[in-house]
Amino acid sequence: MFTLTSAAAQQIRLAAAASAAHDMALRVAAQQAADGSIEYGMGFDEAGDDDMRLLLEGVAVVIADPHQPLLEDTVLDYVELEPGEFNFIFAPRAAEPAPAAKAGACGDSACGGCSA
Repeated sequence: MFTLTSAAAQQIRLAAAASAAHDMALRVAAQQAADGSIEYGMGFDEAGDDDMRLLLEGVAVVIADPHQPLLEDTVLDYVELEPGEFNFIFAPRAAEPAPAAKAGACGDSACGGCSA
């Protein structure tokens, strides 16, 4: 199951409040690139009828059906990458190393505008 950390949830709630998206869900998506790596994205969106709906750490999360297998056992976290530089990362919880993942950084085109 897809999960998120309390640090990620806190930043998502802050971003939702700052962008007037507090009534919207966080949509997460993933696709496998030709080289086998997985590219992730996220942004605020309305839930669709066929979306998987989760309530994680007080955050409404939606995942479209085609993206669910790639997001299974993935954790969304908010971490300090370098001193003073924080960002969201998607981390597979698989026991064996996964292909290199490209995290959709908040504010870039892969993210959908979820800047905090």
